[in-house]
Amino acid sequence: MGYFVIFAIFGTLIWFWQDSLRARERAVLAAAQACQRIGAQLLDQTVALQSLRPARAASGRLNLRRIYNFEFSLAGYERREGRAFILGQRLEQIQLDQADGLVIDVKSA
Repeated sequence: MGYFVIFAIFGTLIWFWQDSLRARERAVLAAAQACQRIGAQLLDQTVALQSLRPARAASGRLNLRRIYNFEFSLAGYERREGRAFILGQRLEQIQLDQADGLVIDVKSA
């Protein structure tokens, strides 16, 4: 019985690691596409995990909601922040902060 528990924990950790890598790749791609749509440059070509919480999808199924931060630039010299919201492996939305305090929301269809 002890080996089963160890293998179950090990399997869960491997699943979580793989799931996190896929979600991060999705966030990087979504951030790059959102920046391209507004003529901005995704800085550092990466995202950083800000938050990881359980959440329910529209279907009622329990998933992990990850919020990733990233930085982008419109003019090439200033840094602005953005966020990618990923629920499970699905992009929920992208938020891009503007200099005047406005936030551009790009919601997934």
